[in-house]
Amino acid sequence: MSKVSIRFFADREVRAVWDDTGSKWWFSVLDIIGVLRGEDNYEKNRNYWKYLKAKLKREDSQLGSATTQFRFTAPDGKKRFANVLDYDGVIELAKNFPSKQANRFIEWFTNSDATIDGKSKSKAYALFDSSLFETIEIGIIKGLWQIHGYLFVVLYDFT
Repeated sequence: MSKVSIRFFADREVRAVWDDTGSKWWFSVLDIIGVLRGEDNYEKNRNYWKYLKAKLKREDSQLGSATTQFRFTAPDGKKRFANVLDYDGVIELAKNFPSKQANRFIEWFTNSDATIDGKSKSKAYALFDSSLFETIEIGIIKGLWQIHGYLFVVLYDFT
C-alpha cells in the first residue's frame, strides 16, 4: 500500500488505500456505513456492520466474505486494521443498503457524469486533449489558476 486517499461525500470521509499487489483501491466499510446511515459515531457504525455482515452471511451473500483488512489511521491517530471492500463490493453494499442516501452515494462513487466530480473529470480530459493545455504555464501559480478556472468555474459558485 503506497497510497491513501480520503474522499468526501456530504462532508463525510470515505477513506481508501491502494493495494499495489492487486492494483486496485480498497474502501473503508465503516466509512461507507457511516455515510449511508448518516451516522458519525464509530461504535454505532461498527456495531451496525457486525449486524449487517451476520445478516448477509445468513442470506448466503458473498458480500460479507468479500471484505479484507488494511490498516487505516484511526481518529485517535493509531493505525488499526479495518474492513475494506473493492469497487464492486462498495457498489453491491450500497445497492443492498436500506438508505435514501444509497442512490446518491452510488452516483457520486461511480463519478456519474451528472455529478460535479464527473463533470470536472470530463472537463479535465477535454482540457488535456485540447490545444489550450499547451498554452498553460506549467509549474507556476498562474498556470494552476488557469487549470482550476477551466475545470471548476462553471461547476461551483465561486469566481
